[in-house]
Amino acid sequence: MPILEVRDLTIEYPIRTHGIGGVKLSRRHDDNRISANASGRPVAKALDLISFRLEAGDRLGLLGSNGSGKSTLLRALAGILPPSEGLVYREGSLQALFNVNAGFSAHSTGRRNIYLRGLVNGWTEDQIAEATIDVIEFAQLGAYIDMPLNTYSAGMSARLAFAIATCFPADILLMDEWIGAGDRDFRKRADDRLKRIIEQAGILVIASHNIEILKNNCNKMLTLELGCIKDEGPAESILASY
Repeated sequence: MPILEVRDLTIEYPIRTHGIGGVKLSRRHDDNRISANASGRPVAKALDLISFRLEAGDRLGLLGSNGSGKSTLLRALAGILPPSEGLVYREGSLQALFNVNAGFSAHSTGRRNIYLRGLVNGWTEDQIAEATIDVIEFAQLGAYIDMPLNTYSAGMSARLAFAIATCFPADILLMDEWIGAGDRDFRKRADDRLKRIIEQAGILVIASHNIEILKNNCNKMLTLELGCIKDEGPAESILASY
């Protein structure tokens, strides 16, 4: 059974106070996210003492204005950002759908990029072979699948990236906004594919400014403000008052 638990998660970034680009703290004394760490050095808290627990069937939506900490929290859940304090505990496979276009080799073919992304994702050779068949069929790139990515249009690259990112369901699925790709016809197929991946996931965490997306996909909500939890509870009640 998948589990995603966060206990007193704090993410801090060091503040440079000297030299070019240094911040004069006297001008920002009213920002309660700026403090000193254990060694006395100034830091800005992107997240402050975040705690929650999710189990199978939980679909958590993250609400908050830009800069509230949603993307930082997602990257901490994915293991991209290490906690400054607290911990993130996960049981189950994880898929993070953030920038699905990142990490591709422009000089390698589409087929080769499927293989390389599979290695990065830790897929077995059998899984990579299965994914290759699935991606080629879904992305519908024709002969371009054996041509370098630098010959692709932006839409073709997006279709390939989306198809690879949504090959296999995961126990824990993290999303920073809803993703889509390609023209109108392909976007409809992409939405259907993404909905299926979400349904198959044990746990979903999605950050979005689109209330309809959150309403249709989440049963729990967490509202962030200045890196802290402002409100949390059932999606229906939180969204009704947001």
